[in-house]
Amino acid sequence: MKRVIVSAIIIFASCSLYFAQELSIGKFSGQVFADYFYNISRDGRFSDFSNTVMEGPKDFNGFVLRRAALNYDQTISEKFSARFRLEADSKSNTSNNKIGVFVKDASLKWKDIFTGSDLILGIQPTSSFEVAEKYWGYRSLEKTVQDLRGFVASRDLGIALRGKLTENGSVNYAVMFGNNSANSPETDKYKRYYAAFDFKPFDNFSVALTGDFKSRASIQDPNNLGETLAHNSILGSLFLGYGEKNKYSLGIETVYQINQNSWQTTNEPIPIDIRNVNGLALSAFGSYWFSETVAGLIRYDYFDPNIDELSKGNSRNYFIAGVDFKADKNISIIPNLIIESYENLSDGTSFDASLTGRVTLAYNF
Repeated sequence: MKRVIVSAIIIFASCSLYFAQELSIGKFSGQVFADYFYNISRDGRFSDFSNTVMEGPKDFNGFVLRRAALNYDQTISEKFSARFRLEADSKSNTSNNKIGVFVKDASLKWKDIFTGSDLILGIQPTSSFEVAEKYWGYRSLEKTVQDLRGFVASRDLGIALRGKLTENGSVNYAVMFGNNSANSPETDKYKRYYAAFDFKPFDNFSVALTGDFKSRASIQDPNNLGETLAHNSILGSLFLGYGEKNKYSLGIETVYQINQNSWQTTNEPIPIDIRNVNGLALSAFGSYWFSETVAGLIRYDYFDPNIDELSKGNSRNYFIAGVDFKADKNISIIPNLIIESYENLSDGTSFDASLTGRVTLAYNF
């Protein structure tokens, strides 16, 4: 037994030495977003609202950790690299209400599987708002509108092909086949198919087109016994961005999603009216650096989860305004104000807007 243990130790040490020589140590990096917030205003009926970004009642305040991420990137060889990312936030809590940690990324990249294109397998970013988020530049304050309003998740488990269509990288593409389960385990046989295309017609200006098809189980047709209706989801978006790093950035995005046969407008006898639920979102933002350490930013979003004429009272307006003070190259302190207003009901009932003040600390390491 003693010889076996000694032999095992020698083999383990030899393998460790071999891999240490063959592989680089890799790179660790991280990111933290944290706020102090105070809910200045809420409507008395706020707790009954749906499709809201804001949280908590009036006068609720405190410190919150919105992101704490740790990345590990490893170059395995000239052709292969890997990424592993752990993330925690104040919403991903454990069963005993402690801040939980989950796997955000776990992917393997096969570089230049053919000229100009990489193959990525595993939990990875979707391509739906990559360009928009780059121009927005303030994920520390808020997600871009597709992510924020639940059109599509920032991650999925699947296989993707990404690459450039021109040698200088001015035209790029991405396609992906995924579970449509974000960072959760798969629970059904239905999948999601993503595509993205972006190009730069001239310096500092980008155009991005993205879309996806989400397959879902068919539903029973209430008007025809034994027949079924399609229940899939189809999404498309267009983004235009113009900016120069550390000087200014402007962006506008529009999103449209068709959810087939997802709304039964009445329970009256046959024929029952079954309609698509068509969601619409618009987002416009801008930021400007007054100096190397001070920038101003503003953003406006419009969101309507169902633009049908019979659906009223669900649209939302969302505003963000703030000032970014750079304490260091990778550290920002950002006082900001967020406002969300709510569409009147069809009977004319109106609601007070929600207003929250925050001081956000964001840093990378």
